Amino acid sequence: MLIDTHAHVYLDRFDDDRAAVLERARAAGVHTIVQPAIDVPSIEQAVELSRAHEGLYAMAALHPSETETATDDDFAAVRAWCDDPHVVAVGESGLDYYWDRSFDDRQHKFFRRHIRLAMTADLPLIIHNREATADVLRLLEEERAAHAHPERLRGILHCFVDPPDVAARATDLGFMLGIGGIATFSNSDVGAHVREIPLEHLVLETDAPYLAPEPKRGQRNEPAFVRHVAEHVAALKDVPLDTVARVTTANARRIYNLN
Repeated sequence: MLIDTHAHVYLDRFDDDRAAVLERARAAGVHTIVQPAIDVPSIEQAVELSRAHEGLYAMAALHPSETETATDDDFAAVRAWCDDPHVVAVGESGLDYYWDRSFDDRQHKFFRRHIRLAMTADLPLIIHNREATADVLRLLEEERAAHAHPERLRGILHCFVDPPDVAARATDLGFMLGIGGIATFSNSDVGAHVREIPLEHLVLETDAPYLAPEPKRGQRNEPAFVRHVAEHVAALKDVPLDTVARVTTANARRIYNLN
């Protein structure tokens, strides 16, 4: 059994065949899918799907790209959704320096608020990090040090692409590393990094509909394709696929507190 720890199956790119997508996931051995939110409407969409389909779960957060125009009311809604039993994490939140650096201060402000919310609510934090690794780790360390319950900080660094020294620093903070399609790309260094990171620190993801792995690269990604990621990780580490499935599934269940 495999878990896709990060898939946006509520997006409209799945509207025409969502039931078939979920069926293909089950046929591929993917029986659990966790859906990250990007804004307040997407939280509601993810929760509605989680209520309708066994094995689907939701997160609640504002994506860093949304923080340019996000309001206090938006964050209050995120906080309220964290009480829903189908919401198993605060995410995806974080920092994105790739597209626009004009509102870094707002990204930092909202990321800090999400970190505090995750610790206060005792939920894992799922982090989006694009070209902002140093600041992501710094803010995590600062907020953990300032919180009354620092031991509650935990989660996943989604779409992890950094080298093993960053992985070690992240795991010291209580985070798993989300490995997806980029690790399978022949022009990426991520596979070499994954080879050096202990399997006990990894979870698997697709980020569907984005970043489809080889041999599906260029297609719309979907949760069934997490199996290709698992097979690639097994090859990188020279271990059986069953070992990768067993360990990464246990990691994901533990971090999300799934039965």
